[in-house]
Amino acid sequence: QVQLVESGGGLVQAGGSLRLSCAASGSIFSIKFMGWYRQVPGKQRELVASITSDGSTIYDGSVKGRFTISRDNAKNTLYLEMNSLKPEDTAVYYCYGNSWGQGTQVTVSS
Repeated sequence: QVQLVESGGGLVQAGGSLRLSCAASGSIFSIKFMGWYRQVPGKQRELVASITSDGSTIYDGSVKGRFTISRDNAKNTLYLEMNSLKPEDTAVYYCYGNSWGQGTQVTVSS
């Protein structure tokens, strides 16, 4: 299993943008399913967006049209471009690719 390390989180005002990255310690080429999840205290971790090895994507309805997931197999990195951020997007964001990253905090102020 590869190790995953997220980065790019932070504090942003509502309406702003952030780009999350998830760097893998090895090749992600053969990882069929990769995704971004988020979790707030007291709630279950939820799937935000996913991408398969052939590039097919799925988004949760709450982020569709605002977030874009992508993967760069040559750089062994998964990305999440987040635009028009809302306070309700505040959470710890985790990447998944047969293993979990440690998470990165995203805080959106109103």
